[in-house]
This record gives sequence, structure tokens and C-alpha cells, in this order.
Amino acid sequence: MGDGYQVPAAPVERELVVRRSRFIARAQAAAERGQALEVVAGARADHPDARHHCWACLVGNPRSASSAAMDDDGEPGGTAGRPILSVIQHKGIGDVVVVVIRYFGGIKLGAGGLTRAYARATEQALAALPLVTREPRRRLTFRLDFAQEQALRHWSEGHDARIDDVGYADGVSMTLTLPERVVDDLNSFCAASGITVDHEE
Repeated sequence: MGDGYQVPAAPVERELVVRRSRFIARAQAAAERGQALEVVAGARADHPDARHHCWACLVGNPRSASSAAMDDDGEPGGTAGRPILSVIQHKGIGDVVVVVIRYFGGIKLGAGGLTRAYARATEQALAALPLVTREPRRRLTFRLDFAQEQALRHWSEGHDARIDDVGYADGVSMTLTLPERVVDDLNSFCAASGITVDHEE
């Protein structure tokens, strides 16, 4: 059974100025890489005159992330995407993307200066980011008799389980999405009630 993890509850944006260069860090939720790329595209649309739109994302539980990605967007290799991702990992936030938009101020910062600036901008945004806990959930489909349907519905209402689908044929097929923490309770309930799991998605 997995533990819950922190995810963004709402987007946030913070600005940092380093030797006349503006670093605008935008952090928000991204439960898959496609959503992260949409956020990056939005940053480019909002700031078309910026020199760089560097970003990193971490999808899934930060302790075992299903996907991590980053892009330096023209900055020297390792000076933007990597420090952004490192700060995200250090904060232990999952399902998140951070885009740091840079307006060049005319003064070169050097590799070390860039790395520190991108990390600081990310740190400021994530420090202000409102968070909620996302619990790991499972999706299970059950096959049961008509007489058992109401009992499973009642159990679901008391255990934060969502009924996604119900089908009727020679019996009842019911699909639930539920927190992993109650799976053992559900297994015990089904064993006592004679309800069988048809399959897990």
C-alpha cells in the first residue's frame, strides 16, 4: 500500500530579478507529461518576448515518480532544467510542473549564476505553492448478485469509494475507485459477502 503525496492545489507565480534578468517561475499541477507541456505552451504564449522558457516536471509520487522531464530551452546544458527539477525533488512534490521564464537583462550570469538563479526562482514559487495530499487509489470491478448490490453501495459510501460504473445482465457488474488504504477492508467485506473481484485496472 502506497502513501499519499503532496500535489499543487492551485497555480502560483513568483518573480526574481538577478542582475537585471527577470526570472518568472510558474508552478502548477500536471498529472501527466502532456499537461506539463500545455503549461509550457501557455507560458510561451503569455511571454512570447522572453529569451528562455525553461522547465521541469515530476509526475506521480515523488518517491517513485512515473515520469520526470526537463528542458534548458537554449540555456547552457544543466544550468536550468536540472536545478528546477532538483528543487522539485527536494520539496517532495508530485504531479507538478515548474516553468521559469527568463527575460535577459544584458549581463551574463555564467553557468553557476544561472544555476543558482533558476534554483532560487523555483524555490520561491514552490514555497508559495498551496498543496493538498493525493492518495493512491485503485480501480476494481466486481461481479455480484442483485441482492448484494445495495450492500456494496452502502460499503462504498462509508469508505470514500466512488462508483464509476454499474451494469446489469445476468447479474451486476460494478466498478469502484477507492483509496488504497481501504483495499484490505474491502477484501474482507467481499469475502464475508461472497462478492468476487472480476478484474483490476
